[in-house]
Amino acid sequence: MMWCPRSNLKKNIASICSFRSEEHRGLYSLTLPERTMASHIVGYPRMGPKRELKFALESFWDGKSSAEDLKKVSADLRASIWKQMADAGIKYIPSNTFSYYDQVLDATATLGAVPARYGWTGGEIGFDTYFSMARGNATVPAMEMTKWFDTNYHFIVPELGPEVNFTYASHKAVEEYKEAKALGVETVPVLIGPVSYLLLSKPAKGVEKSFSLLSLLPKVLAIYKEVIADLKAAGASWIQFDEPTLVLDLESHKLQAFTDAYAELAPALSGLNVLVETYFADIPAEAYKTLTSLSGVTAYGFDLVRGTKTLDLIKGGFPSGKYLFAGVVDGRNIWANDLAASLGTLNGLEGIVGKDKLVVSTSCSLLHTAVDLVNETKLDDEIKSWLAFAAQKIVEVNALANALSGKKDEAFFSANAAAQASRKSSPRVTNEAVQKAAAALKGSDHRRATNVSARLDAQQKKLNLPILPTTTIGSFPQTVELRRVRREYKANKISEEEYVKAIKEEIRKVVELQEELDIDVLVHGEPERNDMVEYFGEQLSGFAFTVNGWVQSYGSRCVKPPIIYGDVSRPNPMTVFWSSVAQSFTKRPMKGMLTGPVTILNWSFVRNDQPRSETCYQIALAIKDEVEDLEKAGINVIQIDEAALREGLPLRKSEQAHYLDWAVHSFRITNVGVQDSTQIHTHMCYSNFNDIIHSIIDMDADVITIENSRSDEKLLSVFREGVKYGAGIGPGVYDIHSPRIPPTEEIADRINKMLAVLEKNILWVNPDCGLKTRKYTEVKPALTNMVAAAKLIRNELAK
Repeated sequence: MMWCPRSNLKKNIASICSFRSEEHRGLYSLTLPERTMASHIVGYPRMGPKRELKFALESFWDGKSSAEDLKKVSADLRASIWKQMADAGIKYIPSNTFSYYDQVLDATATLGAVPARYGWTGGEIGFDTYFSMARGNATVPAMEMTKWFDTNYHFIVPELGPEVNFTYASHKAVEEYKEAKALGVETVPVLIGPVSYLLLSKPAKGVEKSFSLLSLLPKVLAIYKEVIADLKAAGASWIQFDEPTLVLDLESHKLQAFTDAYAELAPALSGLNVLVETYFADIPAEAYKTLTSLSGVTAYGFDLVRGTKTLDLIKGGFPSGKYLFAGVVDGRNIWANDLAASLGTLNGLEGIVGKDKLVVSTSCSLLHTAVDLVNETKLDDEIKSWLAFAAQKIVEVNALANALSGKKDEAFFSANAAAQASRKSSPRVTNEAVQKAAAALKGSDHRRATNVSARLDAQQKKLNLPILPTTTIGSFPQTVELRRVRREYKANKISEEEYVKAIKEEIRKVVELQEELDIDVLVHGEPERNDMVEYFGEQLSGFAFTVNGWVQSYGSRCVKPPIIYGDVSRPNPMTVFWSSVAQSFTKRPMKGMLTGPVTILNWSFVRNDQPRSETCYQIALAIKDEVEDLEKAGINVIQIDEAALREGLPLRKSEQAHYLDWAVHSFRITNVGVQDSTQIHTHMCYSNFNDIIHSIIDMDADVITIENSRSDEKLLSVFREGVKYGAGIGPGVYDIHSPRIPPTEEIADRINKMLAVLEKNILWVNPDCGLKTRKYTEVKPALTNMVAAAKLIRNELAK
């Protein structure tokens, strides 16, 4: 019988440990837990199966519950996760992978690397300082947030410089190890590796950009030694250092930093087993050589799903007597593992590293997948049989480990093989007409007939916009009442007529507010949309949807990625009705709002039985149909968001050109057929764009709005360095992920910085991102100040 907490929680978290409960019928109910010495999980989702942590966090932030309430929900979640893995038979169970916001921010807290603006004066870092760094507060902005490698998870970027006084300021790692031990669960504490921490950091404001972050390594290592000593004293026998930057193309001095760091830590690590974990890509040959030569390291973890070439390196030579943690179960997708194929891989590795040194693992943390398939009661049985969420992946890891040790569950493996065969042969996966249409795309690069300068002239004649036109990115606050309407409509508690009436009224209010604020190009606020990807996926063929398949994006923000299981097409128009309704409420330009094909792809769980580019071209054709229908309906400005274009960029430079070629091509396909006078916008956010600016230009959009303010206007540096940009551009003037309301003067100062490197006739004024997560009490004054700043600068330019 599974162990479940008996605590009286505000939210029921018992389902987190019920993946083999009575209600679940199927493949994963066949196996029984059997303890094995050869199974490991890199990390686990922290939000809970029904977003329990999200609701606890937001209740705390809103002042509706106490810090103790938040800690209680969190402790119960951690207990459930540890017990779940223990009862499943996992030997190497991670701890310190839970976080109230972000694991890199946790490392910053451990090191006491708090920027001075937060007023921290020492001692154990509490919630006030921690959440101020993450979210900002009424007086100071948050730290920069950017994408975690090529995932949709965001981390808080450390701000470092020579004056940082590192100090052991958060004992979270040892506290969570002790917490698990008190429950009878031995765990492997997980720490962000010291070199990756520094390589993922940035020089603090006022510090020279040329400052060597690696020069701080000795100071950082001093704190790591304290943490290690605490963990040893508490009884830990293993420590896991996550060093994912080892999969990047690193210069020799950065690789040397790994050698130096672990040589320095080796005495402190004496008596411990040390795992260095890598993930998300192949590890380069030089990095493999560096990693496998590190002092004091007992084991190496590799992603063998996205890093298949790493197998060749292992076959070419693996250190004698060391452990190999083989990541054969995909931590980033939701497809059931092909157990027979994985077992074949593991059998081959066993001959290289030895039976007692091979550990079956996940390819990366399961943070990037949904939590538990048992909660999906509305997925049809066929598709459900093809899937494995985090809870099921634990079962897969253990089943493979048992099979390796001679205890293969034949029934489990047979059911898995049947599910694999079902997916390959199912007629619902293939649409021949869609495949032919996508194949026909390859004969053209799909560029609009005239250049952007001529198009902007034609658009200005039709739109008649002022200098520095103002707009927003798309979404407006999603109120409790609005969510209630959508929820009741989905549950058939209100009629379609009542639903349409309520949404029309919400659109009317959003339009009136924008007119009152004197914004130039309006949006309808997206009140009918639950999520910018899910909303479109629900109306496209080839997609399936979950009820509780939530994945953390940042902080308490979760997304529910659709599942692309088959060929994609658009049966009917998706947004034309609502955009037309919105345009009928105003004479000002109304943006049609679409999510682009690359973002739909990168923010979905994508089929793994054909190249991602093929699926992206199919989505592009569907969006192209929608763009042309919007134009026919009289929508003259159409925004096709590609927020995730940079996110999908491969980590290895040798693979990036190919990705950018088909990704940019997919975007151009969507709007190649519109008239010159139809203005095409796109939007990108929370990534480093400077290294792909030429590909962004090659997208050939008429206007791009792009995150800028939270990243300290890093985007502007590319224009200071001489890149010429002739299309419209709106670098964000304020950070919407913080509750802080920026004053008019601050926004005006940002606009002036932009005008120093961009022509006034191409500059737009807008927030960093959509306003969905904010409250109207924050949005109204912030937009008021934004419009006032734009008018102030217009007046100055007119003098």
